[in-house]
Amino acid sequence: MDVDAYCERLAPGLWAEPLNAVSNAAFLVAAALLWWRHRPRTGDLRALPVLLALVGLGSLSFHTVADTVTNWLDIGFIAVYVIWYLIVFARHHLDARWALAWLAAPAFVVLAVAVAPLGAMIPGGSGIYLAPFLSLLVVTVIAAVRRLPWHDLAAAAGVFVVSVTLRTLDQPLCGVWPSGTHYAWHVLNAVVLFLVARQVIRRQRAADPT
Repeated sequence: MDVDAYCERLAPGLWAEPLNAVSNAAFLVAAALLWWRHRPRTGDLRALPVLLALVGLGSLSFHTVADTVTNWLDIGFIAVYVIWYLIVFARHHLDARWALAWLAAPAFVVLAVAVAPLGAMIPGGSGIYLAPFLSLLVVTVIAAVRRLPWHDLAAAAGVFVVSVTLRTLDQPLCGVWPSGTHYAWHVLNAVVLFLVARQVIRRQRAADPT
């Protein structure tokens, strides 16, 4: 793994990226808020704060150890979170049976493959988040059309644009902003994942208030 993958990392070492590492606490805080404040009732929704915490831990491992294995942990936990969210969205917003809700997983993979050439044109490796962003737009529109709560999703989409922009600018701004901007991506991305999870948890609670 190239130790210069991010602006803040200039040399090997566990604490070569202190801001990038510590900022992953935002994911843990978001996971704790989901679990204790919003209290998901069902196992499928309880998985969301657990996966959110794993996103933070996976990212923390990458920004400390910074090798190929931790890179895959970082990317992998994000992918699992996105796919699982789409599955539970289909379950709780489209009232799909579980067998049909699971089709959201291959649908996302197909979308990711289809937009990969376009994503490759986005600098800084941020193109891998094009498919999640498009998926977020789709679920926002679906919620709005079905007259379900959609404001959290729209807010998440707006924050996502800002967070990906800051992630992309990490290296280009290195000369004028030595700490980089990747840590801001962590904080804002934690907000994105929190908002989409809160939305589906609230939806389930409204549908089954008992």
